Amino acid sequence: MAIVQFNYCTGLRRAIFNNPRLIGSWDENGRYSQQWSSIPMQQIIGEDGCPSFQATVQLDDSQIGWLFRWGVMLDSTAGNNLWGIPTEIHDRNSSDRYRTFTLQSPNNAQSQQETYYLVHSRRLGAQQYYLSGQQPGLRFAVWAPNARNVEVVFGNRSSGYIADDAFRDDPDFGMDSNLGPFPMLRTEEGIWQTDIRVSPELADFSRFDHIPYMFRIVNEAGRVVYRTDLYSRCQIGKGNINPDGKPFSNRYRDRQDRPFSGNYLDLDGTKSCSVVINPDTVTRNFQEPVWPEVEFIPEQEFWSNEFSLLRPVPQRVEDLVIYELHIGSLGYGQNRPGNFEDAIALLPYLVQLGVNAVELLPMSEFRDEVNWGYETSHYFALEYSAGGRDQLKHFIRECHRYGIAVILDVVYNHFDPDGERAEWAYDSDLPEHNIYYWYEGNSNDYFYPDGRRFPEGGYLDNWSTGFAPRFYEEMVRKMFISSAVTLMEEFHVDGFRVDQTTSMHSYNQLHLDGRSVGNANIFGAKFLREWTRTMKLIQPNAILIAEDHSDWEAVTELPDVGGLGFDAAWYANFYHHLIGDARQGTEYAKLIPTAGYGTDQPLAMDYFAGALGSSGHNKVVYHESHDEAGNSYYEAGGHRVESRRTIVAAVNGAPLIGETRRYAEARCRFAFGVSILSAGTPMFLMGEEIGAQRPYRYTDFINNREDLLGDRQTNGQQLFRFYQDLIQLRRTHSGLNSHLIDIIHVHNANRIIAFKRWDVTEEFLIVASLNNHPFSSGYTINNSRIGDGQWQEIFNSDASLYGGDNIGNFGSYISVINGFIHPIVPANGFVVFQRVRT
Repeated sequence: MAIVQFNYCTGLRRAIFNNPRLIGSWDENGRYSQQWSSIPMQQIIGEDGCPSFQATVQLDDSQIGWLFRWGVMLDSTAGNNLWGIPTEIHDRNSSDRYRTFTLQSPNNAQSQQETYYLVHSRRLGAQQYYLSGQQPGLRFAVWAPNARNVEVVFGNRSSGYIADDAFRDDPDFGMDSNLGPFPMLRTEEGIWQTDIRVSPELADFSRFDHIPYMFRIVNEAGRVVYRTDLYSRCQIGKGNINPDGKPFSNRYRDRQDRPFSGNYLDLDGTKSCSVVINPDTVTRNFQEPVWPEVEFIPEQEFWSNEFSLLRPVPQRVEDLVIYELHIGSLGYGQNRPGNFEDAIALLPYLVQLGVNAVELLPMSEFRDEVNWGYETSHYFALEYSAGGRDQLKHFIRECHRYGIAVILDVVYNHFDPDGERAEWAYDSDLPEHNIYYWYEGNSNDYFYPDGRRFPEGGYLDNWSTGFAPRFYEEMVRKMFISSAVTLMEEFHVDGFRVDQTTSMHSYNQLHLDGRSVGNANIFGAKFLREWTRTMKLIQPNAILIAEDHSDWEAVTELPDVGGLGFDAAWYANFYHHLIGDARQGTEYAKLIPTAGYGTDQPLAMDYFAGALGSSGHNKVVYHESHDEAGNSYYEAGGHRVESRRTIVAAVNGAPLIGETRRYAEARCRFAFGVSILSAGTPMFLMGEEIGAQRPYRYTDFINNREDLLGDRQTNGQQLFRFYQDLIQLRRTHSGLNSHLIDIIHVHNANRIIAFKRWDVTEEFLIVASLNNHPFSSGYTINNSRIGDGQWQEIFNSDASLYGGDNIGNFGSYISVINGFIHPIVPANGFVVFQRVRT
């Protein structure tokens, strides 16, 4: 009989699974069978210190050379009989999920090993390595399938940099001669790893804690390159200087035109050394004056008082009111980008505002300290210039104590375009062997018209700022997935917003000529299903949001029925019909800027009604986001027309003084009102609540920061109060959190829209107007779906405490008879009625 040992490695420190069963395509006699057998698996603690499951099967020798399939069934608090393999097979025409192996001839009585890693969070990188009864050692592992040789080398803590020529006589740019280098051995999977038996110095993890390192790779062409660890939990640099591996006199960066000082504080973290980190400890204090820090505590102790019973953290996407927060845009009045210290100081303000979720722009390591974060280079490392990994944990813990969920933007549709020490050409100079990038065919297939080679021709564009990742490669997919799991497990992130998912499943095209590449779209969708399945398997309450502009219903359907598995998708059409000030043409309503011309012409309320009616289909709706507050634009008549903040768009850039500001704020109240009272999950960009008016662009946001705390007490006081009260209204009424919505009335000439919201316990009617004149004598609406009976006005956007004219129904009761209602409706505002239950 041939013996096969199966290993299911969770890669998670938490023991979240139980009752594991091995399922395989063999019968009780060890022969191939279409009827899969099941046997229990034994739980052990693996070499990574994480729970793993093992089982041994004897298969008949007559089956040697046969292809078998297998998987694992698990139970957890999420349910029983969960399929533990989220990875789809490598077949564009199938979404099946199982592992395969060919039965081999017995070798020296050793069993054949078949292993599945749920995540690689504790497998690749610089990881603790546990041997029986010993203190943890250190094992380095890196995926470099094309490399001829790999070693791990060490830098010094002062500079955090190793130049390509690794000057040993220049301490700022050379290796640490007191440590290593240590050889790494290649496995069949193309993973290189150190071995304590070969390098006994690695038997003590603590000796290397917070030591900078890199991988020295002899690549496929025999060229020596220095590469960072893509599983690094810390990149030492926190500035924006790229020494570029050149002699000191030439170490200049084009944009900076200044040399590297030799201090890691000035170094761009995407080019710096990686750092050995113990992921099971956290700094006791938010900030210490030295690096590395001195006082660390076990993570269990750090997270022990994370929550407050008085302020529960929301776990359903329907219950969220999301505040889109860019850490770098905080720090008003400071000569630096914002950081986590500023973010923690903002939390009482957010609690008073009433939001219960913050969505952070990407915080994984990105290029430059002044950046939006959408050029990720290292998915496990946290941007050091904002405070790094431990300060993010302190921020998340404080958010949870305040009852605020933390959603993190993550970017998988492209890498940092300037990632030569990260993903780019990691172990080979050949484009087709550029292991993290999708490349079609052979580089010799692509030529310019004059016959010169065009090596970039085979890469894929996908409407993002870089070439598409190699989604058909399981190791690439696992890196993205494992990084998200790490953020959930180690940082307690509550959910994610995945950037531009449409680029992964729809937009892929050949760089050479723009031809669509269907395979890339298919494997991009496979990745997204694998990603959402893994998140939900590990944390069923994880909030998963897609920035997806395809309006493809499958985005929010379950993977088992062909969907991508997200809880909700960003709804850009809602924004474009409501604001849409950077879209040319007439296909969108663009209500607010059109009303901002000050005329009484009809508005396309019917266009917006379609978007509002669709908001209940698992959508995140917003009247302003980071993309739309200054970064979008179109060309018209040789001029660049940029998107603007809502209050500026509301009066088309007129000076915000006197009556003009009153009109602008009224329209802002309309915009936020129809967003938060829609059937979608509402979100808005930081600063909208105080009438922020400066353009928010990725190129110069640092110069356009606004004083949130100060403006809340002055010019933005009334608008802030409006946001407070309306957020409170939504959060305290279940009928406003449901997905149910019915458009009752639309009138373009009168600029009126009315819609109903409800659940089994409550009913609400919202009547909203962008007419420049109030309907002081009442406005008649007739629709049998309103429901006869008594309706009471419970909210008026035109109340004087919000800066309005106080035109409304003053909380009175209005009778609906035969579907007729006749409410007073303010100019550029709305009223909310609740049906009186008898």
